[in-house]
Amino acid sequence: MRAITVGVSDLNAALALFQGVMGLHLEKREALSPARLKFYGMADFVRGEWAELSCQSYPIGRLRLLQRTPTPRTVVRLDTQLGGPDSPLAIGAKAIDFYVRPPIATTLSEMTAAGCKARSQPIRYLIGDTESEELVLFGPDGVPLLLMIGHRHNPRSMRAGTPHGKYSEVPTISVVAGDLAATRHFYGTVLGMTAMVDAEVGAEYRDLACTLVGIPAGSRIHYLMYQDPEEPSGKILLVHFFALSTQRIAGQMHPSHLGVGLYHHDCRDLAALIRRLQAAGAPIEAGPTEVDGERLLLVRGPNGELFEIRAVTAAR
Repeated sequence: MRAITVGVSDLNAALALFQGVMGLHLEKREALSPARLKFYGMADFVRGEWAELSCQSYPIGRLRLLQRTPTPRTVVRLDTQLGGPDSPLAIGAKAIDFYVRPPIATTLSEMTAAGCKARSQPIRYLIGDTESEELVLFGPDGVPLLLMIGHRHNPRSMRAGTPHGKYSEVPTISVVAGDLAATRHFYGTVLGMTAMVDAEVGAEYRDLACTLVGIPAGSRIHYLMYQDPEEPSGKILLVHFFALSTQRIAGQMHPSHLGVGLYHHDCRDLAALIRRLQAAGAPIEAGPTEVDGERLLLVRGPNGELFEIRAVTAAR
């Protein structure tokens, strides 16, 4: 995943957090073109502006903040802790991850001072050979942010020396998955992504994992993670809660909503992908269409995910 788009009600305020406090680099800030607004299915009277941020101009794991006028009312995943309808178990887009520098108490202080709300205190844990320290906060318009220190992480999932800035690029985003078999088929067979993790959390780590996720102790959890085997960032982590994975988030992913709106990916053979999507009956919501010099496709995943897929040449 090269970028993620997040709808915000106040672009300047969001930039004050992600650029000012977290130190991400502003790559560009521009109005959405009429062609892109039309591609996203927005009405003629709607106007939009977005800003793209990176860590040290790294091309993967970028963050796009999108402000739409008039301001949307629909929020993608508004947690019950914020008075919303969505529990941690609700199927759909979940958190955006960033690596941070120790101590994590400093991160907690500066993020809450900037207006974020902490879901819990930092938790340090050891599962197998992985040692992490994690903190979940709610950022602009309630979007969940998972901030972590990788005290001991596999080099496949954390670039050496991360974070290379004050905060990292987006190494991982998470999605709560409903039907695990359908999710596995869509990501692996249809999209052609590579599963690097596909396993249930062991009984000895189950309660700890439940505490991290914020669900009842003893709940079964299955992790399914997709990534480019040569790229530690831009990963997608699907989290499945078995019998508890039934209710969907109230606000569906879309760039016209507040919160997580789009996952941006590249594809070298868009025609072949379209054939696989059609054969699988996967919803193509828009395109393929030429937009701002790019050939784009909008595809809906089995858990409400919305992918903007860009056709690229092998050299890109």
